[in-house]
Parts: sequence; structure tokens; C-alpha cells
Amino acid sequence: MSDITLTLPPIGFGTYALRGRSGADAVTSAIRNGYRLIDSAFSYENEASVADGVARAVDEGAAARGDLIVTSKIPGRHFGYEPALAAIEESAARMRVIGPIDLYLIHWPNPLQDKYVDTWRALIEARERGLVRAIGVSNFLPGHIERLEAATGVLPAVNQIESHPRFPNTGLIAYNAERGIATEAWSPLGRDSNLLAEAVIVDVAAAHAITAAQAVLAWHVARGVTPIPKSASPHRQAENLASQAVLLSPAEVGAITSLGRPDGRLAGQDPETYEEM
Repeated sequence: MSDITLTLPPIGFGTYALRGRSGADAVTSAIRNGYRLIDSAFSYENEASVADGVARAVDEGAAARGDLIVTSKIPGRHFGYEPALAAIEESAARMRVIGPIDLYLIHWPNPLQDKYVDTWRALIEARERGLVRAIGVSNFLPGHIERLEAATGVLPAVNQIESHPRFPNTGLIAYNAERGIATEAWSPLGRDSNLLAEAVIVDVAAAHAITAAQAVLAWHVARGVTPIPKSASPHRQAENLASQAVLLSPAEVGAITSLGRPDGRLAGQDPETYEEM
């Protein structure tokens, strides 16, 4: 059994390191620019700021609350049924100005800790209590997801994963699609300062009269993935969001995907071994 169906927009808005008043301002600006998916996390220490930015945008009429998907995630230090439920309650309190959290994820599986199944049970309980509307995971591999389903009968609505041209993660994206799980991409532009200078990306951008970053975001959209880029700049926010209207050819998508390499994953962040606390 899968979780309730969420229709994700083509591109979302990331909020990592956006905190305080300036972080709230960035969220309000993003919604004014047309973003409808706002991503946060317990560990980002910005849930209240994100909620304030959302509330302000709704109050001024930039968007209807029901049209927004506001997300948070639970960190490994709160894994286990009771600790996780308490942490979700804390997230809900921090974001109470906007009502129930639309989407709540397990941030990483933390397989060595081996508590993600009990944590998943807490997310199911939080959904049943109305604290959150939909639940999902982040950085989960097929084996992790299948264990959740075997233990609870509930599949995640979303799997937010690492994906960028250096690490397309094509196999996991295909697995998610086969199971009816929506895929989001964190670090969608990668963290390689040379990536956007790659000839393939520069050529695709030139062919469409767009920036290299827009070409990469359009590549994600063409693959059925929702990237969640971050920017505090209203101009850059609008530029990133405009990528959803860019239509790449299959050949262009394939050319960017070909930039993937075996060592393309960000260092030390393999879900088989990484422990995020």
C-alpha cells in the first residue's frame, strides 16, 4: 500500500542554511516567484522561519495554503518510535502557523543505527493523528524501502535522493517510478565548481539560450525528477523556476546523463554506510 498521492511541481525550493528573518524573506520571495514546494528539515534549524515565510506569502495572497507542499525531515538523533514521534510533534509546533506539515521525510536510513523501521512507524502514526499529511523518505535505497513495506505495508510517497549530472542515480529513479514513489533531487546542480563549465552543458544551454544551471534543472525535469535548488536571490529564484518550461530533446538529456561517473557521489554520503545525526 502506498501513501496518499502527492502531485509534486516540476521544481521545488530548497532552504538549507536559510535561517532567521532573511530565511523567511527568501521563502516568501520564492512563493511570490511561483514555487509551490518548499523543502526544510529539523536539522536545518529553520522550520519556524520557513513557516513564517510561508504564512506571510499566504496572507498577502501570493498563494493559497492548499496549493503549497511544505516539507520537513527527521534526523538520525531522533530515530526510534517514541523519540521520532516527539520530534515530529516539535516540528509541528515550530510550524504551527501554517497548520499540518504537508510532507515529512526520514532524512537518512542510518542503516548501522537500524532504527528506521520504528521511525517509519512513528511517521505513520503522525499522519494518522493529522500532524502531517503525507510521509516519505530521503536517501533510501530499494532494500531500505522494501523493508519498510514488509514491516508496515506502507510505501513512501516521496524519496528525496542525491542526483546531479556527476551522479544521475538513474537506477534508483527508475525503481522509485516503478513503485509509484515520486523522486526529488537534492544538490541538483552538484557541488563541483567545474560542472556547469562542462562542454555538454554549455552547448545545451547555448542551444536554448539559457544558463548552464537552467540546462541542468531542465534535465532533471525531463527525467521526471523534482529538483530543489536553493537561492536567496529573487532573480535567481525566478531564473531557476523558469527552467521547468525548457524542453530538452532525448539526445540532450542523454548527453548530460553521460557526464555521470562511478565516483560522482558526494564524498562520504553513501546511504549504505552514512550515518546522519
